Amino acid sequence: MDKKIVYFLCTGNSCRSQMADGFLKAYGGDKYEVKSAGLEAHGLNPRAVATMQEAGIDISTHTSDVIDPETLSQADYIITLCGHANDNCPVVRNDKAERWHWGFDDPAKATGTIEEVTAKFGEVRDAIKSRIQQFVKEGK
Repeated sequence: MDKKIVYFLCTGNSCRSQMADGFLKAYGGDKYEVKSAGLEAHGLNPRAVATMQEAGIDISTHTSDVIDPETLSQADYIITLCGHANDNCPVVRNDKAERWHWGFDDPAKATGTIEEVTAKFGEVRDAIKSRIQQFVKEGK
């Protein structure tokens, strides 16, 4: 059975798309080939790594990548995780791809105390986890 390709896109491929990538590999890696990228590569956010580690998912070896046109053209699912990526995603020349937008707040823009910022990362992580679990359960 060929795995369906899921391509998560965000602005910088540093937080949200990396979290989604990690969760889908963990919960659906047997069914999906999972990739993520950004309109730009901002580097892997250390707080995203730490937040995912708290959930038992290691994304420390992930890289922050820019959108690859070849992967974009081969994907079965193209899922944007922020409004900027949704609005600025390149034109998809791919008739088979389902394109979805799952909007999540950018935890990297959280302000306040360390505890408040950490809580925002956890909140976004948990929301992404829930959405990934729903995606896998629905068996898209």
